[in-house]
Amino acid sequence: MKRISLPVLILLTFIFTQCSTTKDSTAQFIKAKEVKNIILMIGDGMGVTQVYAGITANKGLNLEKSKYVGLSKTYSANNYITDSAAGGTAISTGKKTNNGAIGVDKEGNEIKTILEYAAENGLSTGVIATSSVTHATPASFVAHQPKRSMEEEIAVDFLNSDITLFIGGGRKYFADRSDKANLLDGLVKKGFKVAQDIDAIKNTTSGKLAGIVTDEHLLTYPERGEFLTESTQAALNILDNNTKGFFLMIEGSQIDWEGHDNDAEGVVNEVIDFDKAIKVAFDYADRNPGTLVIVTADHETGGMALTGGDITTGEVKASWGRTGHTSVMVPVFSYGIGAEFFTGVYENTDIFNKLMDLYDF
Repeated sequence: MKRISLPVLILLTFIFTQCSTTKDSTAQFIKAKEVKNIILMIGDGMGVTQVYAGITANKGLNLEKSKYVGLSKTYSANNYITDSAAGGTAISTGKKTNNGAIGVDKEGNEIKTILEYAAENGLSTGVIATSSVTHATPASFVAHQPKRSMEEEIAVDFLNSDITLFIGGGRKYFADRSDKANLLDGLVKKGFKVAQDIDAIKNTTSGKLAGIVTDEHLLTYPERGEFLTESTQAALNILDNNTKGFFLMIEGSQIDWEGHDNDAEGVVNEVIDFDKAIKVAFDYADRNPGTLVIVTADHETGGMALTGGDITTGEVKASWGRTGHTSVMVPVFSYGIGAEFFTGVYENTDIFNKLMDLYDF
């Protein structure tokens, strides 16, 4: 066996040291960023086409302030095309699961969500949706059930969780239940203010909040008014009280539903509404340097294609491939501290992994 010469040995030692230093420096760099607050925004069913339809019709979106963009692979554990339950669970837990499953792996075992990790570490937490809060995407951050259709059981999971606030629809799953239990009373006993309209939500500035404003889902935009934007601001006002930081998930739920209906105008309206909430989040990040905002989707809906239009007038012409979900990758826009770590092409489960690394739990 040949001996390694001293110069070569010195060179190898230098390379090894540099590699180790680079790795350590990266870890220290991430930790030194001191990410306190994460705002994760999910446009349900929002692919690149839906985004550009919004950009065209609105002649620009606040979303375009993002300097860093990635792409996420959305397939589930048992299907090339994911549903919102599996898509939401992949993002919230870092694990692929079967379509229809909420906060459990493909064998049905509970998996801890990023919201639960945040609460465990003393951060405030919240979810906002324009659907029922027990619907698939918001539920996947709070609940653990084998089927997304188990909304009464999901409501019980909300009651038993350590969440700070949740805002959306779904009152009937808390108060008009088959077991006759009134979970709204249970929420009050746990210290929640139960707000049943947007004014009561906006007037709450501290403590725990259950803002449940409709029996099931909210109206489409613009009929529901500025609910999403106002709820986002109200939630940030409350969560900002925690000096340790917070985790907040905001869903633009009905982009997906308009895609199922192959309604281009409806998609545009919902994207524009979602973008108004994005502005609130970006503005908060600008004022609070320890804040990261991620804007992504769980999947694309409808196979939407832009077949014509006019960027000067805002006209959008679209055709559709189907009324269901598709398998295409979806965009990941990032803004604020740590945003540069979300470029590239990766699994939807990596969003969880990257967020957990930045929180440094």
